[in-house]
Amino acid sequence: MKPVTLKELMPWPQYEILRPRLRPLLIAEKERRRLAVGEHLTLLFENGQTVWYQIEEMIRAERIEAEDALRHEIDTYNELLPRPGELTATLLIEYADVKERDAALRALVGLERHLWIAIGGRREPARFDHRQFDPDRVSAVQFVRFPTGGLDAAEFQAHAAAGKIAIEADHPHLQARAPIQGPIARALAGDLRGD
Repeated sequence: MKPVTLKELMPWPQYEILRPRLRPLLIAEKERRRLAVGEHLTLLFENGQTVWYQIEEMIRAERIEAEDALRHEIDTYNELLPRPGELTATLLIEYADVKERDAALRALVGLERHLWIAIGGRREPARFDHRQFDPDRVSAVQFVRFPTGGLDAAEFQAHAAAGKIAIEADHPHLQARAPIQGPIARALAGDLRGD
């Protein structure tokens, strides 16, 4: 997938003007790429559009103008793009109650060994960013990669249409499963094509 480049970005004052028109489109793109895995895990699968949007939102929020700071944001967020043969997602661990969330983040230590993409009869482990690890608690926001075992876009869609692709969590404190089907499967197949 093509990384976001400096020349594709708008200065924040220009983005601020266009934001009311762009934001609904980009939020809709993020929504069609959202997968709830049980009650407390949400995956937001990333692509070039979602990464571009996150960069522009960060530039706007922090009023970034210096080229070195812009390049830092580009480099940071381009890490979210999938490489060939994988899908990438931002994982959100969500609990409405602050105390419950704090307890869950402590109880879910080791989640990186308990999240999978199931394709047909096999499971591939999610690959977490080890820079986010803490021995006492998991971060409420994680970046994960899901290898697809060499499936191309058409094979991925065929498996999804047959109900043979899902995200699974099997942590002792959180078990959940969510199939990847329909619009999200088509979006993720596009990612595998490099759209």
